[in-house]
Amino acid sequence: MNAAPCLLARGPHQDVGTAACHAKAIGDAIEHPNARIVDASAQIAAWAEHSLRLEINTWPKPGLVSHVDAGSHNDMNADTFKRSAKTLHPYFAALAQAGARRDDMTALRKIGLRAEQAMLAATLGVNTHRGAIFGIGLLSAAAGLRLAHGTYPHASLGAIVTREWGHAIEAGPRAADSHGEVVAHRYGAGGARREAARGFPSVYEIGVPALRAAAMHAHGDREAMRVQACFALIAVVEDTNLLHRGGPEGLAYAQREAQAFLDRGGIAHTDWRARAAAIHRAFVARNLSPGGSADLLAMSVFVDGLP
Repeated sequence: MNAAPCLLARGPHQDVGTAACHAKAIGDAIEHPNARIVDASAQIAAWAEHSLRLEINTWPKPGLVSHVDAGSHNDMNADTFKRSAKTLHPYFAALAQAGARRDDMTALRKIGLRAEQAMLAATLGVNTHRGAIFGIGLLSAAAGLRLAHGTYPHASLGAIVTREWGHAIEAGPRAADSHGEVVAHRYGAGGARREAARGFPSVYEIGVPALRAAAMHAHGDREAMRVQACFALIAVVEDTNLLHRGGPEGLAYAQREAQAFLDRGGIAHTDWRARAAAIHRAFVARNLSPGGSADLLAMSVFVDGLP
């Protein structure tokens, strides 16, 4: 079954033809149970990769790498991220299949570590997507579990992550070389681990609602919708990347600037793009980069568009 073209539609914005395509894909998978999980996992992985590419193809995002420039980074660019996203595709499929088997967190973690190694090989040692491997990887596993077992039919993927693996996420080993872990300990921030264990509240309470609310002002411009969601996330998330680069002062500055952009109307304002670009340049001047918010934006795109 070749269902990849179906995957490029966004959930609440897909047309009738695309919805029918998804229905046929799932129906075909159920008729062929031996191929069901493999086919579904391939679809999940394709959408995961595409979500990462959509995040990169978003500008202006304050301080972040995009298809326009490298933001506050001198060791990576959009091509680095695209190579990384392509490399991660089979690992997202493997995580979806592991979820379908209802594997424990130890098994998921092993796949994630292999994904990290592949990412670093593809990027010549640059950490492009460690946070996304963790976040989208867990959401992919939850998607595989729900499809295979029909469990939690009305629960979000985030809620499934909490119920199935939340305790193990909180209790699991911590990466000593992770900037997020270091600053989370130093400043008492929650970080990616707490976000995942609690079911990704920043995704479901901030990112996805911002994407959907922005639709009325975006006039079909999906990049603008992602910019709005990115600013919404930066305004409230306790981003450990910002803490690492700028300390509490840098985080507070970033949150104020993002909130000011939103208070002015966000993308509903006529000069929103110029304003967002100015904030982007100010972040670059201060060497600030809200990488955690970028990961959450990609996760928001993923859960919003996954059928």
